[in-house]
Amino acid sequence: MGEKKRKEQSKAEFIFGKKNYKFMLIGLAFIVIGFILMSGGGSDDPNVFDPSIFSWRRIRLAPTLVLIGFGIQVYAILLNPDKDSKKKK
Repeated sequence: MGEKKRKEQSKAEFIFGKKNYKFMLIGLAFIVIGFILMSGGGSDDPNVFDPSIFSWRRIRLAPTLVLIGFGIQVYAILLNPDKDSKKKK
């Protein structure tokens, strides 16, 4: 009898809700876009300097997008998915 109660009480519940996963995917997209924008700008010949590695896109925009993505990830983890459902009850 006790085992049956425990199985009923420990039903499979996800830690995160649908809203959390949505924000996690958005954050991941920001991080991926940031790293894609950061890539490139190298030279095939090590003796030739290519100043395109210091472009505004690689120095300012891409790291900012990556940091925003990590911020969204933290928000997604800390977001309480049950907050709205408690208000409705």
